[in-house]
Amino acid sequence: MRDTVQPLQIQPEPLTAATFRPFGRVIEAAEAAQNYLINEGTTRRFHNLATLDAEGGTAIVSIFRGTPRPQPIALRMLERHPLGSQSFIPLSREPWLVAVASSEDPGLADIRVFRARGDQGVHYARNTWHHPLLVLVARQDFLVLDRAGPGDNLEELWFPDGATAQIAVTAL
Repeated sequence: MRDTVQPLQIQPEPLTAATFRPFGRVIEAAEAAQNYLINEGTTRRFHNLATLDAEGGTAIVSIFRGTPRPQPIALRMLERHPLGSQSFIPLSREPWLVAVASSEDPGLADIRVFRARGDQGVHYARNTWHHPLLVLVARQDFLVLDRAGPGDNLEELWFPDGATAQIAVTAL
């Protein structure tokens, strides 16, 4: 009989500019260093919330449509993009989750999970280990800015021996 490994339980924490700084930037109006009226005073521009890093490629805009993962949410892998940064901006006001790790060679204990409001996006710095999109509603669209171009811009890290981290659903 095979021994069962208990998943590591992770408590989501609120997403703030300070707590997310090691991984990139929070994209929200409150974080704009500059904001001003444009369009004859009818629109407020929250300027330069993140700068896309697209080494050797082109910055592109896409829409990702996420669906929820089975509960409890099990994190089995992480990914990163060595040739460019990546931004995710929700197109609805639904909360969602962001899972990241700051270690160069992360293990389960290095994962942090953030609870993002529907008016918060994230900008992953280049080479930041993160989990693919984690939505909590039946369908949620995101505006995504990232890099297209030559070279392999995706690395995946699968945790060995079926090890998983489990997001504490009660904390949501």
